Amino acid sequence: MADLSVIILTFNEALHLDRAIQSLGSLPSEIIVVDSFSTDATIEIARTHGARIFQRRFVNQSDQFQWALDNIDSRCSWIMRLDADEVLGPELVEEIKTKLAELPSTVVGVILKRRHIFMGRWIRHGGRYPVALMRIWRRGHARVENRWMDEHIVVWNGTTVTFENDFADHNLTDLSFLIDKHNKYATREAIDRLGKDYGLFPRDDEVSAGASSAQARMKRFVKERIYNRLPFGLGPLSYFLWRYILQLGFLDGQEGLIYHFLQGLWYRFLVESKVFELRREVAHLHSPEEIRIELASRTGLVIE
Repeated sequence: MADLSVIILTFNEALHLDRAIQSLGSLPSEIIVVDSFSTDATIEIARTHGARIFQRRFVNQSDQFQWALDNIDSRCSWIMRLDADEVLGPELVEEIKTKLAELPSTVVGVILKRRHIFMGRWIRHGGRYPVALMRIWRRGHARVENRWMDEHIVVWNGTTVTFENDFADHNLTDLSFLIDKHNKYATREAIDRLGKDYGLFPRDDEVSAGASSAQARMKRFVKERIYNRLPFGLGPLSYFLWRYILQLGFLDGQEGLIYHFLQGLWYRFLVESKVFELRREVAHLHSPEEIRIELASRTGLVIE
């Protein structure tokens, strides 16, 4: 058992939660579930695994996870973030058990590599493997970016290492669920874009400054400095062609075509369309406060 606390955010994750916790084996010292008032069996499943359970209204992933870091007492030296639909393989579990206690005190963060499973197929191409994410860190040495979407863990006062073995993002729901989820994601990402354009929120540039994985830093640079400045519609099309052709996404078969089209073209165009629509709705407003109120009214999100 590692000196490790695993935090999982949940809302109606009965389909995934047992599998996620089972994949941890005897790895963590404790499991913390922060739930957004699930109406299915999520809480019962968490209880059967002896998890510490907290419930709180959900605003966004960043806000919810940072609340957990700020308010839940843990005596563990290390903290890990795990999504309910993610699964650790036995090789990674053993690697964490073996290496975590041996890391020098100068290391404050561990980057893990994620593979994506879609429709039962490992999406190997299109720049989707490996996705390097900061997922384990020393208690008191990290926080979550203050963003509505695509938030990363940022660390300070130390260095990071990357473990060899990977974990899997393997959501078991169907395409209708995926499309609905990404529709909601697109609204949040549009809020992030408009927030930056109109100065609605304080800038959070720690990832760009090097406080997360190099891959996250490069993706953020390309997205904000190049992609977001392209003419309307050109970005999604260019990104899809880059992924599907130049990064060999076509080698992922029929499942890959569905995935790369929906996630690389449809979703990105949906984000741009929502930015376009919401920008028109607030064009007549002048103060950041007026814009925040209007965006909250239009989207139903709690924008403060």
